[in-house]
Amino acid sequence: MPVVSDSYMGIFMPPDISFRIKQFMAAKVDFPFIRKDELMAAFYLFGKDYGVPESEVKAATDIAKTTVEQVARDIRLYAATPQKMDARFTRENYTKRSLQIVVDSGAQADLDSRVAGDPAILSDCFAQHVAYHKQGFFFELFHPFKGEQLSASLKNRLEGRMLLLGFNVKDRQSLPFKSSLEPFFKWMLKV
Repeated sequence: MPVVSDSYMGIFMPPDISFRIKQFMAAKVDFPFIRKDELMAAFYLFGKDYGVPESEVKAATDIAKTTVEQVARDIRLYAATPQKMDARFTRENYTKRSLQIVVDSGAQADLDSRVAGDPAILSDCFAQHVAYHKQGFFFELFHPFKGEQLSASLKNRLEGRMLLLGFNVKDRQSLPFKSSLEPFFKWMLKV
């Protein structure tokens, strides 16, 4: 299976991001719904179900590079046009995307979770908050994990997978962790 169709994106920090997006879409909270002092972290997992074979590593690396470039463009766009971060405008965009999800799926089963976990909405959320708070950001790509790099509890879920992590701080040294993998691994053990 091509790595592009076996990939997954999410935000794992703050851990209640799905709830916040649902609250925002229901107009129960306003934008920004992530505070400036909160750490925000996104992940892109390549080879989620089948791993990334050696022949697909370059393709996954290219997708990761394109993803980072797109996020950077989106951040610049939002910073240059602050009206695009208006709560009504953003809520309307999220609602349009949720309608597209309904039309594409043809069903409404677990719609709230699908919308709050939608990669387009999550990518937008990441870019908007970084731009709004005028924060730095960085991404780090990890090539396919080897079994000996992982604890037994993560081996089945991450061995052979590639991972792109993004944070709303300027560099790895600005994180309150020994490594950028630490909070992701802790989160993975909880889900």
